[in-house]
Amino acid sequence: MDGPESYLKGMSLALEEARKAYALGEVPVGAVIIKGDQVIGRGHNLKETLQDPTAHAEIIAIRRAAEREGSWRILDAVMYSTLEPCPMCAGAIVLARIPKLVIGARDPRTGACGSLVDLVRDERLNHRVEVITGVMEEECASLLEAFFRELRGGKMSGG
Repeated sequence: MDGPESYLKGMSLALEEARKAYALGEVPVGAVIIKGDQVIGRGHNLKETLQDPTAHAEIIAIRRAAEREGSWRILDAVMYSTLEPCPMCAGAIVLARIPKLVIGARDPRTGACGSLVDLVRDERLNHRVEVITGVMEEECASLLEAFFRELRGGKMSGG
């Protein structure tokens, strides 16, 4: 599953995951990993639920994909993330050898795929990731904006 039309399908699945996080009072970020036409990993933020600083959507999706593949190398796959991955998640993407990353919204504060730093394309590392940005950007950003507006308004207890 690769190309502009498939990017929309993949990001739609990632947005479904982000909505699951939202419903739990978690920052609404979702990620899926697709190999061929199969979802091999999916995840949404569970940091508050699990009280685990590593329970980001991308990490959970990578763990599930590695388990399904029976390997830490997640080759010939595309990861979709509704928000630009942080340094921890970008590092995990590189270490998992994921070849392509499709991002919804950019994260100027902590994004490690071109915004704050560009870890996934750093020439000093032994693996670089092709990055596609702005896929369903408005939908991804709107979900995050709604969540934080609600949080600031005192309507939920997450964050």
